[in-house]
Order: sequence, then structure tokens, then C-alpha cells
Amino acid sequence: MAAAVAHEPRTVSPAIDLDNLEYPTFESLAAMAQEDVEITKRSTLIDEELKKESAKRKEARRREVKVMLLGQAESGKSTLQKQFQLYYASKTLDGERPSWRPVVYFNIIKAVRMILSELDWEFANPTPGQDANHTSKEVQEKIGALRVKLLPLIAIESSLASELSGGVSVSGGRTGAYVRAGWQALVTPTHTWPSTDARSTARVSEVVELASRTISTVLSEIQALWDHRAVRHLLDLRKVRLDESAPFFLDNVERIAEPDYLPTTDDILNVRLQTLGIMEHSFPINMGGITYNWKLYDVGGARGQRHAWVPYFDDATAIIFLAPVSAFDQYLEEDAKTNRIDDSLQLWTAICSNKLLQEAHLVLLLNKADLLKKKLKAGIRIRKYITSYGERPNTFESASEYFRSHFLQIHRRKDLSRRPLYVHFTSMLDVQAMRSIIANVGEAIIRKHITETGLV
Repeated sequence: MAAAVAHEPRTVSPAIDLDNLEYPTFESLAAMAQEDVEITKRSTLIDEELKKESAKRKEARRREVKVMLLGQAESGKSTLQKQFQLYYASKTLDGERPSWRPVVYFNIIKAVRMILSELDWEFANPTPGQDANHTSKEVQEKIGALRVKLLPLIAIESSLASELSGGVSVSGGRTGAYVRAGWQALVTPTHTWPSTDARSTARVSEVVELASRTISTVLSEIQALWDHRAVRHLLDLRKVRLDESAPFFLDNVERIAEPDYLPTTDDILNVRLQTLGIMEHSFPINMGGITYNWKLYDVGGARGQRHAWVPYFDDATAIIFLAPVSAFDQYLEEDAKTNRIDDSLQLWTAICSNKLLQEAHLVLLLNKADLLKKKLKAGIRIRKYITSYGERPNTFESASEYFRSHFLQIHRRKDLSRRPLYVHFTSMLDVQAMRSIIANVGEAIIRKHITETGLV
């Protein structure tokens, strides 16, 4: 038996009455035609505006120079960013000076706390054969008295770090001040904010002012601790590991303790502050009558943050890689078995061989040459930490060439694009020397960008 087939119901068209139809007049037809003309005209204008906007965006992209600062933590990336800013946009750095006050205070407080901590350990674990004059009961009592007076200052460290970090915590239990993009706005109370941010800024301001008053109150104790012979002795023996900039701030603490203190350029260049994630800095650079939008990306260099670099690789104009050659006797904070020179070489290998970066201009800055000279002059032997250095002379000339040759060798072997490599030994705190290097590096990067984009 055949299956029943379902049929759609037929639609019946309505009947019309020809005698009562209304036909358009010539006037209405003309109005309709005019309306069509106006619609077409508006559509054409919109299309033209869209084309102009697209052309503007395309031209803006052609004038955009994207530069990434790469390297391990504490390699000098943030200091280099400030040097670029000082060279190309010094007025913007002037406007940021108030925001660096709490960072300077944090650096001083951290240095005081680290000195006292090292002294406590040394007193409890005296080195056999060490001069007892530096660990005597009298010395310990003197340091103990200073510690009591300095405790209110040390107690501020965690609060100040928390406010600078915006409440950010770092995995692994590490402590310190870690900042993200926009941190300066949060610690600058003169800015106008929405009500929620205003409360946060007011709280930060209170912590900053407390730090300022406390440093001023215990100024003589800070100076007494820093000048104490026991501290100087441990520094000479390299048993107190302070941040590289700590001596600068402790030497200048009297100036910093002034109530109207505003950070100088040297203060800003010397501060130690760890970056979280990616921080973008943008400023215009004029060359040959053309203004380029220079975008500088300062990245967090700790191992756990390096995965965040990759999304920015694809259209990078240039990579400036910083390797601290003074770190031959140091190890990674996150891996106490990995020498920092070895880590830099591994990271440089990854950069040179990365296919996403094969079109990017490469600049290698062998940084902290000034600190390398100081360490070698103090008699610190490279071969004690890097056995392959062998019997080479423990001089700056020999050491600098040794480190340079290793980075160049990796570039020759791993750079698939056979790109030219620009190499400079740098000391980030030397403003005059850095001005020359930045001018040369900036011009080379922009000229490469002009060639690739066809800008003239």
C-alpha cells in the first residue's frame, strides 16, 4: 500500500479591486528618485570615509616601529626603556618623577632589611678564622640597638611592596615589588580618578608618606648601619648580597630623606623594580621629517613569564636582547643551580632560532660591563664559576671577548635568516655613553623599517 504523501496547504492570493487602486503621481516618483540619489550620495560618502580611515590606519601601521626588550630578569631591560625615554621623550619622564618616590623608598628599606638579615646570620654562624672584631659582643650589641630603632622602617616594606604591586602575588612564595602596566597611575595621588581608584590612591599615598617620615626619623641609624665596620667587612668579603643599586641609594639617603624629595634622573635609572607581564611604552621619534610611533615592549624576564612574550613576536620590527655579562658569579632566583650566563646563552639560542622572529632586526647588548670590571678588579675569578674559562687572564679584555664570542657563535649557528647582528657592550647607568648607543641603535632599526615598508 502506497504511503500517504503530506501536502502543504495552498496559499490563496487575495483578490484585488482595479477600480480603487492608487497610482503614484509624477511628483511622488520624483521625490522617490531624489531620495534614492541622496541615499546613494550618503553611501558614497560613507565608503569614502571608510577608505580614508583604512588608509590612515595603514599609514599609521607603516610608521609604527615595534621593538621588544628581551632578556632574563635583572638584565637591565627596564633601565634601557628609561634610557630610551630619556633620549626621545624626556618630558614624559619628568612627569613621572613623583611616581618613582615610593620605589626609591622601597629600595632603601629592602637594602636595610637585607643588611640586618645577613648580619644576623653571620653573628650566628661566624666564619672560622675570621677577625673577631667584626662579630664581637660589642659589635653585636651595637647592631642590635640599631635594629631596634630600624624595625618600624622594616615593618613598612611588605605594605609598600603590596601597594606598588597592586595586590599582585607571585607564585613560588617570592616576595618583593612586582609591577604591571599602569602601576604609576596607582601611586600618583595628583591624578584624577574614579571614586574606587581614588580610595586606593589615597591608601597608597598614606603608605608612601609613612615611609618618607620613617626614613627621615631613622636617618642617622640608617647611616650608622651603612657605615659600620662590620657591614663594610662583610661587603668586602662579598657575604652581603645586596641589589646592585643599593649602595647608590644608601650613599644618598640624606638627600632622599628630605621632606620635599623628588627623584632625580639618576635615582630613576638606579631603582630596582621587577616587571610582571608586558609593559608597552610609546613615544614619537622624528627622523628625516617623518614622525614614527616607537613602541617599546618591556617584558618580565623570569622563567615563569617568558611564555607571555610569544604573542608579540609575529610583527616585531626589532629585538634588543640584553645579557648581563657581570652575572658570571650569580644564579637564577628561580633555579639556584643555573648560572645566569648559561641562562642568557640558552635564551639567546631560542631567540635566534625562533621562526616568528626571523624578520626582526637583532641587537645584542652585553650589559653591565661596568660591574664586570669592578668584580674582576676585586679579584673575583671567573673560572671558579665557569670552568670552561680555564686559564685565560682574569681581565676585562679577555673576559669580554670570551663572553662576546659565545654569543656570536650561537648567532652564526642558529640564525637561519643570516641577519646582521649589532653588538654593544653597555653600562646602563652611564647616560652619556647610552645616548650614543641609543642613537645608533634607533637609527639602524628605523632605517631597516623604512626599507621594508617602502617609506621615504
